[in-house]
Amino acid sequence: MKLGRRAALILLTLMSVFLLLNTPLIWKWMYPIKFQGEIVSASQKYKVDPYLILAVIRSESGFKTDRVSKKGAVGLMQIMPDTAAWIVQQAGFQPKDDQYLYDPIMNIHIGTWYLNFLLNRYEGDLVKVIAAYNAGPGKVSGWLSNEQWNGQREHIEDIPFGETRQYVQRVLYYHDRYKNIYDVDLR
Repeated sequence: MKLGRRAALILLTLMSVFLLLNTPLIWKWMYPIKFQGEIVSASQKYKVDPYLILAVIRSESGFKTDRVSKKGAVGLMQIMPDTAAWIVQQAGFQPKDDQYLYDPIMNIHIGTWYLNFLLNRYEGDLVKVIAAYNAGPGKVSGWLSNEQWNGQREHIEDIPFGETRQYVQRVLYYHDRYKNIYDVDLR
């Protein structure tokens, strides 16, 4: 009889913990949003899914504005300085100084403008856009034309670069997570 009560108590405790962990409050704690106003603003201005912006920021920098990669990508959305200079020229941005990629608002707007550019280039195909954000549109277009990868989500494992393959999987995962957790909150 004691064993039965103990098993029931353990089961009840485990169920309680599971239910507690599966609450929106816990999910929002595990997947926070920083710079929400800036993300929503850029999302609306450039017509880019805010959950995609969140997923890229989470994957690239973990919301750290001062992050610099080994390759030299800077800021929240980890933008390469040469790419940023091209975007600034194309989009007509007017940065205040040469440290503009560390400014979260400017970084979000530049990165979101670039996501919009890629969305137009790849006709809204999210998987190709994410791959191009990481590897560059030239590489992705080459893979597609050489039939190394067909661009489909079901064939992500065919992406020739391991880093890009993992990046696409990670961004899609975060995109789905954020969309499930905050679906009502960001629209």
